[in-house]
Parts: sequence; structure tokens; C-alpha cells
Amino acid sequence: MSVCVVSVVSESPLEVAAELIALLGDTATEPRADPQLEALTLAVAADLPVLLWGEPGIGKTAALTQLAGSLGLPLTTVIASVHEPSDFSGLPVIGDDPAAQGVPMAPPDWAVRLARAGRGLLFLDELSTAPPAVQAALLRLVLERRVGALRLPAGVRIVAAANPRSSAADGWELSPPLANRFVHLQWKHDHDVVVRGLGGTWPRASLPRLDQDRVPEAVAFARRAVCGLLAARPALVHLLPDNEARRGGPWPSPRSWEMALRLVAFATAAGTSREVLSMLVRGTVGDGPGLELLAAMDRMDLPDPEAVLADPAAAELPERGDLRQAVLDGVVEAVRRRPDQARWDAAWVLLGRALESGPPDLVVVPASTLAALRQAGWDIPPAIERVAGIVSLSRRADRAAARVAASGRGR
Repeated sequence: MSVCVVSVVSESPLEVAAELIALLGDTATEPRADPQLEALTLAVAADLPVLLWGEPGIGKTAALTQLAGSLGLPLTTVIASVHEPSDFSGLPVIGDDPAAQGVPMAPPDWAVRLARAGRGLLFLDELSTAPPAVQAALLRLVLERRVGALRLPAGVRIVAAANPRSSAADGWELSPPLANRFVHLQWKHDHDVVVRGLGGTWPRASLPRLDQDRVPEAVAFARRAVCGLLAARPALVHLLPDNEARRGGPWPSPRSWEMALRLVAFATAAGTSREVLSMLVRGTVGDGPGLELLAAMDRMDLPDPEAVLADPAAAELPERGDLRQAVLDGVVEAVRRRPDQARWDAAWVLLGRALESGPPDLVVVPASTLAALRQAGWDIPPAIERVAGIVSLSRRADRAAARVAASGRGR
């Protein structure tokens, strides 16, 4: 009688460790509102280079890895600070007859792999620790997508990441020419996103859905907005900051305004929120010019003061306080430029409607200015009575507040 012995071979400790690590990396994604991720994906869709600024360990690299996976793009990571300038400008290769054929600049292997794939996400990490010579070599790569003699395919998108100089290892300020080629996004961690992500579910990155029917309208709107602002504010066309640190961030130039115009068009076609659009335009031309552009876009949708004066009872007033104030001020200014009794009366009708449908404090200044425009012989319209009461009450409140402040200073 024979006895069969079955031996059980247990997995090695490293194999068990690998299984554990694989389980920890097995995460899922879910749709979730994330403005900074939405801003990143819209800039990627617009084929503009993006630079993520954030403290170390905040998740910039993880966000790019997840973005590449969600979009189905192969991710190529290049640590800019550990490369030589020739790694981006190309290495000279002498051929059979240099005098006749010249010396071509051979691209590195990562660029060749991207060219062969035809698409991908090129991630330039640690950009703020790259010395000036490397930053100079990156200029052509970021703007023209050329590495040596090789041109990267149109399907390749470029995203970079950098730490502020205060927290970067041997950090450098970004050179103004390189900084002006990026859309700068401040990357911050969201507590809820981190907690849920560590639990196994991260936000899903997806490209914005562009409404094809709105594309022509979006382009026209973006051009009107940017060109209208720059026509009124020519000093904003090119404004290189005096401060070295600010030169390494977003600032206005013809190049960055062209990027802002593209972002406005994409955001309009995608129905992007104002918060996301604000992040993008301020990250392209800077905070001040970006906010001016947003304000100009808001004013583009305001009704014509002359149309409002022609039919004040049917005019639609904006809900937002700043836009409503702009409409009221515009109507009063129109009366000041061409005063007559009928236009003056129509403005009071509008102020009365504004008082009924919105905060009364927005009416005080326009009403005071309009009252001062009255000319001899003009009758007082019925609509003025209630508005005048609000103005008088506001003035009494201001005088009372001034007396209280004065008594407090005298103690």
C-alpha cells in the first residue's frame, strides 16, 4: 500500500506583500464636483500647457496619474531637475556628411516613445528645481512641442508641476519666458476628497462635454470679451511684473491673452462654472487682469440703457447685486448725457422697480444722482415718492452711524 504525500508550498513573504500592495492600489472613481480638477481637464482639452503649483506631498503627481488613467492616455513623467539642457534641445549626432547634411539634434528616448504612440500625457515634474539652463531648453518643448529635431504629435498634452521656491529643494524662480507659456493652477488638497480617496474612491477626471451648437457663439463671445477689454485697457496687453517672484507666475502678454481667449471659448462651449473660469483666466493673465476680464464679460450681458429707458416697465434687472448696480448706474448716466423729462421719468420708474425686487441700498446712490439732474419745470413723477423715502432713511442712518463713530473716538 502506497501513501501519497501532498506538499503545500506557501507564498513567500514578498509575494504576500505584493498582494497586499495590489489590494491597496485597487481603487475606484466616482463623479464628484471638483473645481480644480475641472479647470485642469478643461485646459488639457484646450491643448494648453498647465503648471500645477502646490506644496510637496499634496497630490499633484497622483492627480496627474489618475487623470492619465481616466483619459486613457499613456503617462510619461520627466523630472526636469535631473536632466541636462541637451535632453530637451537634443543631442548632436554627426552623420556621414555633416558639411552637406548638417548635424541633426537627436531626441531622447521618452520623446521617441511619445511620437510613436501618437498620443499621451507628458508630465514635467519638479519644474521649479530645474536650473535656468534647463528652463531655457524647455521653452521650445512647451511652446512648439519640439524636442531636438522631433515634433511631438498633436495628441500629446503637457502638464507640469512645481513647488513654491520656499518649499522646493534648491528651488529657482521660473524664468518669465517659461512662466508665460503656462496656465498656472494653484493645487490644494480637499479634506473630503483625501479622506474618501484613502478609503478607495477618488474623483473621476473627464474631459468637458462641449456643445457643438454653441461653438461658433463661444468663439465670437470670447473674441468680443478679450478684444473689448484690451481696446479699453491697452496697458494690459503686455505688463511684465516688476517683482521677480511674480514674473514666475501668470502675467498678461499677447501670448497669454491668446490662451485666455481660447479658455473662455472652451468654457463657454462647455457651460463651465464661473469659479472654474475664474481659476483659468487668473492663472493665465494674472489676478488683476483676469478679474477685469470676468467683469467685462458680465457687462456684455447687461441690457442697453437706452432700451431700458424706452420701456422701463418691461426691463429685466439682474439678480446679482453688482450687475444690478451697474444697470442702474448706466441708466442714470444715459439720462445725464441726454436729459429730458420723459427719460428722467422713465429712470424713476426703473428705480421704483429695483426697490421692489432687490436690496434698497442699491438704489440710494443712483436715486441721489438722478434727483440732482432735475431741471426747472420738470414735474415730480409718482415713482419718486417711495424712492425718496428710502434715500432719506439711508442718509439719516449714515448720519447716525457717523455720530456713533465720532462719540466712540472722543472717549
